[in-house]
Amino acid sequence: MNNKVRSLADSVFKCLFPFLDKQFPFFSPLNIPRQLFAFLFRLPPFKHFWREKDMKVGAFEEDICAPIKVSPPPDIGGDSATDGEELFVPPLNFAMVDNGVFRSGFPDSANFSFLRSLGLRTIIYLCPEPYPETNNEFLKVNGIRLFQFHIEKCKEPFVNIPEETIREALNVVLDVNNHPLLIHCRRGKHRTGCLVGCLRKMQRWYLSSIFDEYQRFAGAKARVSDQRFIERFKNKN
Repeated sequence: MNNKVRSLADSVFKCLFPFLDKQFPFFSPLNIPRQLFAFLFRLPPFKHFWREKDMKVGAFEEDICAPIKVSPPPDIGGDSATDGEELFVPPLNFAMVDNGVFRSGFPDSANFSFLRSLGLRTIIYLCPEPYPETNNEFLKVNGIRLFQFHIEKCKEPFVNIPEETIREALNVVLDVNNHPLLIHCRRGKHRTGCLVGCLRKMQRWYLSSIFDEYQRFAGAKARVSDQRFIERFKNKN
């Protein structure tokens, strides 16, 4: 019986101690050790209580310290990829520039559902290479106009960013009849970054903010020549 009482005392102590310690600080381990707690349960009133009720210590211990059983979550069916739902995947470096104006890297077929959700009217393509047939078909089906501006891929120090071409592209961007529109090049970094940077100058952004935005998309491949071009760009309007 002593072993069972000691076991019960330990169990009750484990279960009630957090409450006792919070409500009655004098029940701390320094003031009332577990041995004294067990001793209280061996006093005659407690022994009489066990005998009268014919309580089984083991069963009582299980009741007061039994772990909570957590049911597994219900099965709510398969994931969306297997249920035929469309996945909306944005192109590389996608972001909103302004109301009705977006930017990105080159979109592929995996991005078409996402682009369709934007309700695009126009795409501005800043590379000289022909637009892929798959992309052209997507534009035709969705009634999207393509404006292509031939800006060669240039690396420092031999840089030639055509200012007049940038101005022509900006005219398309500023025409709200073309919105919503998407500006993109190959990676959405340099050519797109220059065009957006020049747009920001027309919007009277601080130069430091323009460079911060450019560098956020260009990352480690940010070019001083691009930023110099943006700095020297002047709005003729």
